[in-house]
Formats: sequence, C-alpha cells, structure tokens
Amino acid sequence: MTERVTGPSPRPTAPVDASCAAADTGCGASTAQLGAGAREFLRALASEQRQAALELFAGGIELTVGTVAERLGIAQPTASQQLALLRRGGLLTSRRDGKQVYYRIDADAVEQSLTELQTYLRTCCPPSSR
Repeated sequence: MTERVTGPSPRPTAPVDASCAAADTGCGASTAQLGAGAREFLRALASEQRQAALELFAGGIELTVGTVAERLGIAQPTASQQLALLRRGGLLTSRRDGKQVYYRIDADAVEQSLTELQTYLRTCCPPSSR
C-alpha cells in the first residue's frame, strides 16, 4: 500500500509589493519583503551537504533516506535531518510505501520559489539601465 506523506506546509506567497515600480523613488529594499516560503527555500540551500544531497535527485529519481546516507557517506539520522530541511524548504516531496519513505524533487514548488525570488529581486534590486 502506498501512502502519501505530507509535504511542506502550504507556502505563503511572497509579500512583495508588486505595485512598487522601479521608477518610483519611494521603492526599494524598505518596501520589498521576502516571504517565509522563499526564506525556507534559501535556508534549505544554505548548506553544502544539503546541496550535495539535492544533486542526488537529478533526473527526477526517488531515493530513500538510507540511500542518501550511503551515497553521501553520512549517518542515516543526519541524512534524515537534511532531507527534512530540504522538504520544509519546498525542494523535495516525499511519499511512504510501507516502511520506506521515498523523496524526490518537488519541481512545482521549486519553480514557485524561484519565481518568488525573481519577483523580489526585480522589486528590491532592479537592474541598472546602462
């Protein structure tokens, strides 16, 4: 029997002030805010060990905690903690099949987080026109 393991809690959309145009003089870092979802996304990517773990999922494959631990040469509890942070950051999703939990990239959530970051960067730090 396959049972779905819940992924990260619903991610709030970024509170980026989209009405703030680059040409407005009152706009900038003081009005642009990075949402909680994007913060968790960045926090999940802030570790080289989690980046290495994430690379194992290239091509959309599913892996168990044990497989990730073995491939990274780390203890299973450490792998479990790292995968939980990646899942909380919206980078991975998981499903349970019996006693095994399988993880894979959550492409939709990653795309959403990247879009949120792009919107934030365009609002807070628009490219200079040269």
